[in-house]
Amino acid sequence: MEFHNVTANAKGNIYFDGKVVSHGITLQDGSTKTFGVAQKGNFHFDTSAAERMEIIDGTCEVKIDGSDKTKTYEAGTHFDIDANSGFDFIVTTDSAQYICSYL
Repeated sequence: MEFHNVTANAKGNIYFDGKVVSHGITLQDGSTKTFGVAQKGNFHFDTSAAERMEIIDGTCEVKIDGSDKTKTYEAGTHFDIDANSGFDFIVTTDSAQYICSYL
């Protein structure tokens, strides 16, 4: 996946002792995305804005706050999270790469 005519934030967002790292971009229309990689492990993220997480490499399991179900996502799939919510992001392969779009 490629993005053209963007402003990139070179400083990374580093979470969970470096096991999750992302970088942000701003598109011409003002929308923002982050893209990154998570190493194998179990991570919990909170959301302030609604998000769409596209998995572009690897496999993960996701349990959205308030749900009792966990669902598996592989490269080429995505899931959405409401604003002011959160989710468990369980990377089951060596790593998973993702693109997060703010809705």
